Parts: sequence; C-alpha cells; structure tokens
Amino acid sequence: MNRSKIVAIITGAISVLLAIAYLIVVQILDYRDMQPAPISEFQQLSTVMALVITSVF
Repeated sequence: MNRSKIVAIITGAISVLLAIAYLIVVQILDYRDMQPAPISEFQQLSTVMALVITSVF
C-alpha cells in the first residue's frame, strides 16, 4: 500500500469513531429528563438585569 491509502484509511477510521462517539453523547443527553427552570428564577434574573442596565446608564 502506498502512503496516501494508509492516510485515507486512518482518517476514515478516525471519522467513523468520532461519529459514533457523537451519536453516543447525543443519545445520553437526549435520554436525560429535562425539567424547565422555575419561573421564579426567571423573574429574579430579569430583576437583576434591570438593575444592572439602569445602573450602567
């Protein structure tokens, strides 16, 4: 085998391994039970942001 074929095979193998790892990570993240943040935290954040914005201007 010449060098370019070996490099192509190694690159392809790395690509396949990265794709499989990506799919596993996506499945793990998708499997988690995502709960929305409580509304009270959004209200606190908006209050803090309003205070920061008014203090800057």
